Amino acid sequence: MTKWKKPLLFTLGGWGYVGLEMLWRGRSHSSMFLAGGSCFLLLGSLSKTADHLILPLKAAAGAGIITSVELLTGLLANRDYHVWDYRQVPLNYRGQICLLYSLLWMPVGLGAMSLYRILDKQLLQKN
Repeated sequence: MTKWKKPLLFTLGGWGYVGLEMLWRGRSHSSMFLAGGSCFLLLGSLSKTADHLILPLKAAAGAGIITSVELLTGLLANRDYHVWDYRQVPLNYRGQICLLYSLLWMPVGLGAMSLYRILDKQLLQKN
């Protein structure tokens, strides 16, 4: 199972992100699967190494990871704003990220970190 653990967690994170978008906006895009998988693995790494951080800092770090991946994904796959468009949202950067969603990523990131730790432990037990 060890060689399949990261690809499986990536896939679960990708589908989770797409699922959140479907619930929130009623649509998604294939680039969001890649962004979600990347976010989930990065958040999982953060959760393993940042146990010493207080909860608000861990939440902010998680939101920073998600926002950074969202910005990179936006600059690569959303140049014409066909996936999302934050240009009308206050405090946005190039219509790709905005403060409002960065704040919303805080609880999402904490939830993803908790889920990652649970799944990671379950996958280790199966070895």
